[in-house]
Amino acid sequence: MSSTTRTPQADRTRAMRQRLLEATVEVLVERGFSGTSTTLVSERAGVSRGAQLHHFPTKNDLVVAAVEHLTERRGAELAQTLATVPRGAGRTKAVVRVLGDHFTSPVFAAALELWVAARTDATLLAAVAPLEQRVGREAHRLTVDALGVDEQRPGDRELVQATLDLVRGLGLAATITDDTRRRTRILDRWAATLDAQLGAR
Repeated sequence: MSSTTRTPQADRTRAMRQRLLEATVEVLVERGFSGTSTTLVSERAGVSRGAQLHHFPTKNDLVVAAVEHLTERRGAELAQTLATVPRGAGRTKAVVRVLGDHFTSPVFAAALELWVAARTDATLLAAVAPLEQRVGREAHRLTVDALGVDEQRPGDRELVQATLDLVRGLGLAATITDDTRRRTRILDRWAATLDAQLGAR
């Protein structure tokens, strides 16, 4: 078989996997983990059950792969967005708002479904825990870079972690009700606190 024949097949396989992963996140957000099934996902993606099972034999395989894939893509988008935030006055507020938006995305909602389900599912926890640790480390690194934090200074690492804990908590609240104005006020006040704390050192 020639390479010109293999390449379109590889492209089709990648496209099919992409549809499956994106459909999985959509169904997770709409129906939660317990309401997500491989049948629903394959129907949403327009992929045969046989093809879906070939690539992802179990529901856990599918949902973990989907959240990992889209979390990585979302992380790349976060890095790109943070890179465009201008230096100077107002930077901290802009960075904190970008982080706030990141943790209210559909991917965050899908990941949250996995975290809750993993609490009582040892197999799922074994797959989700390393993913969450990796994602957490990357978010921490991006925040340190964006805020220009020197983690050698006492207390600065804790300020970064408090920032991430805050935006995650607000993201969790946003899954229940849209409280954008309140969230913005809180984020802006925290940004002012960060400026005062980091600028005084």
